[in-house]
Amino acid sequence: MSSYELREFGAINVTGLLTFLRKEVQRFLAVYMQTLIAPVITMALYYLVFALAMGGMGREVEGIPFMSFIAPGLIIMTMAQNAFANTSSSMVIAKVQGNIVDILMPPLSATEIFLGYAGGSVIRGLLIGSLSFIALLIFTDTRVDNVFMLLIFGFLGTLMLGTMGLIGGIWSDKFDHIAAVTNFVITPLAFLSGTFYALDSLPGIWRTIALYNPFFHMINGFRFGATGITETNINISVLFLIFVNMVLSGIALRMLKSGYKLKS
Repeated sequence: MSSYELREFGAINVTGLLTFLRKEVQRFLAVYMQTLIAPVITMALYYLVFALAMGGMGREVEGIPFMSFIAPGLIIMTMAQNAFANTSSSMVIAKVQGNIVDILMPPLSATEIFLGYAGGSVIRGLLIGSLSFIALLIFTDTRVDNVFMLLIFGFLGTLMLGTMGLIGGIWSDKFDHIAAVTNFVITPLAFLSGTFYALDSLPGIWRTIALYNPFFHMINGFRFGATGITETNINISVLFLIFVNMVLSGIALRMLKSGYKLKS
């Protein structure tokens, strides 16, 4: 049965999807020093700055050492930001260089294109997360309290940012546009997410606002998996991220199906 016949019956073109996913993974592995090693080094430098220059070694948050508190947040933020960069850069490069036709012409449905892009971003994010844990073992006793929750929130977080990167990449006409998305959307949400502080340290209104920030739930859940500490109901964080991912996936699929800014 051909891939066209498979799609006619609503099935997934597995060969095409795996080929596209392999292309996305090989794309970032070809420059692994830039896409995998550099983010881990940057994350480790952030950790050292907070530990040494900002006196993090002698403080406690939520009953645990401050450095143990922020380590999971730094790891998941590094994972998520690179998941965003993976899809957004891949899409914008394809559009700017004019080879987006190589993605649109093969017998791949919008769903398969979405899964290929999203899968590549999740794989890159999880690889960076694994390397980050290993790197932090050099400086501290990195904890893993619940491996299952760590993987769940690692997956949901990287999928969320990967999908946001795909939406941003489709919308963007040039690299300046995706830089604007990073500066005015991703960065503010990241810094207001509780990566470097406990939610209780925020005044009333800002604490309420933070509860609606999906980045907070991503970090809170990942931190729970690492340390066993949560600042809100962990089930709410799971459901909130699932809902956000469903909404973002729906938007991305709609843009791909309609050919928005992809087909002239």
